[in-house]
Amino acid sequence: MNLKPHFLAPVLGMLLVSAPSTQPQVAPATLVLNNGRVVTADDARPVAEAIAVNGDTIVALGTNAEIGRYIGPATQVINLAGQTAIPGFIEGHGHFTGIGQAKLGLELMNTKSWDEIVKMVADAAAKARPGQWIIGRGWHQEKWSSVPQPSVEGFPTHESLDKVSPNNPVYLTHASGHASFANAKAMELSNLTAKTPNPAGGEILKDKAGNPTGLLRETASGLIRRGAGQPVPTAEEREAEGEQVIELANREILSKGVTSFQDAGSSFTDVERFKRMIDAGRLQARLWVMIRGGGSPEQLSRGRVIDYGNKHLTVRAIKIAVDGALGSRGAWLLAPYSDSVTSSGLGRDLENVRTTAQLAIDHGYQLCLHAIGDRANREVLNIYEEAFRKNNRNGKDLRWRVEHAQHIHRNDIPRFGQLGVIAAMQGIHATSDAPYVTARLGAERAEEGAYVWQKLMKSGGMVINGTDAPVEDVDPIASYYATVTRKVADGSVFYPDQRMSRIEGLKSYTLWAAYGAFEEQTKGSLTPGKLADIVVLSKDITTVPDDEIRQAKVVYTIVGGKVVYR
Repeated sequence: MNLKPHFLAPVLGMLLVSAPSTQPQVAPATLVLNNGRVVTADDARPVAEAIAVNGDTIVALGTNAEIGRYIGPATQVINLAGQTAIPGFIEGHGHFTGIGQAKLGLELMNTKSWDEIVKMVADAAAKARPGQWIIGRGWHQEKWSSVPQPSVEGFPTHESLDKVSPNNPVYLTHASGHASFANAKAMELSNLTAKTPNPAGGEILKDKAGNPTGLLRETASGLIRRGAGQPVPTAEEREAEGEQVIELANREILSKGVTSFQDAGSSFTDVERFKRMIDAGRLQARLWVMIRGGGSPEQLSRGRVIDYGNKHLTVRAIKIAVDGALGSRGAWLLAPYSDSVTSSGLGRDLENVRTTAQLAIDHGYQLCLHAIGDRANREVLNIYEEAFRKNNRNGKDLRWRVEHAQHIHRNDIPRFGQLGVIAAMQGIHATSDAPYVTARLGAERAEEGAYVWQKLMKSGGMVINGTDAPVEDVDPIASYYATVTRKVADGSVFYPDQRMSRIEGLKSYTLWAAYGAFEEQTKGSLTPGKLADIVVLSKDITTVPDDEIRQAKVVYTIVGGKVVYR
């Protein structure tokens, strides 16, 4: 009786050895990531253990055993060791060259007082050549520990800068990019005096005596002639600086896990420089570019580009600002500011916007209009609806966007979904701005329409994420944290009912952002057939406790199957 099993065992062994494999043979992958948690942003397969890449394309996801078949002698294998792979972050609205330019001057984003800024200017002036311009960016008066004295509307006056830099012109851009501050030398070189009129869409802030304080809102910043009094740079010098700016920005965003960057306003000259840098292999991040202000029909026809340089550059959008920023009281409101009842903000030329809307339709461009205040958002939606109706076009097919959409009247919230207009918002702005939003708008308006992500999504709207860098740090993890928690620095929570879920937050930074650029078929999720743009994080930001999200670090950034940051 005991002989039968012993007899059958060798026979079964022979059958098992000789049986053909039930799994088809596969070509070896060029890259495999295994032994981790792969969060895909793809509802068809939300999570996996491993992922295989061939060239620049994802070929398979599965268990370690399933993906093990793709490992050949030449396959690069990254052992995730329990870490998390997600789709590469897509910055939904930032200023690419602005990131690089900010690194060439004084970085003021983390300053806590005007006195700290004056000290930085003094140190720079001590090292500067005679007449050399001192440039900086990132200050925000609402983040200072105290109001400067003297001040006008909470802003300092230029005398404090004059004392430490009497002979060097100083020009400091507000964090929002919608205001600036100049010292007396900069105003002198620019012929800006008490008699200088406000430009259209801008304001020169003046004291009680009618003298400029140094604060310039919106288009008034353009009155400063940066570089005046200095030798005009040669073409070679301008090109060298332009390339340096791009390299600095490229390095910065890749280190933060951003594989694609939706650039909110560059020129056709910038685009040609991007192409040269891509051709030379010096720009690894993918760019989707909005042309600032549009252009002539000839420029738009000639400049439209889709997937240049192996899907590294697309130019198919136009960016125009319709108002300013809430922090500098430049956002255009339907009713006056609660903390400045004589002002409703600053609007822009809407006829130019209507003309550009028709050019966008005629030449196959998305239109991306900057609108922050409720009046600006209403005017933009009206222009979009008018253009769609006039041209018998479906807004969902055109995918036009509102950049920022920070404060919307309750009657206009459903119009985003109805018209198919995308809200390109920035999670980090909600918590960064929270300390002064109620002061600007009042509690009722703030609750009704400020940073209303859930209200927009529940009414059928699409919301995509970003940072508006260099207005904020380009770090997606910080903006994701703000998106899913809405926790402010003081521990309070800013209208928690508008928080996104963890997966909604991830999709707003990946798949939905790709949709906002007509790129959801090639990026935005870890799906076979899509580009292998992947970020490896030290923690799974979709599952860890709230306060651990910000501790997550970028371990690898992978673009097109190649490790570009480690």
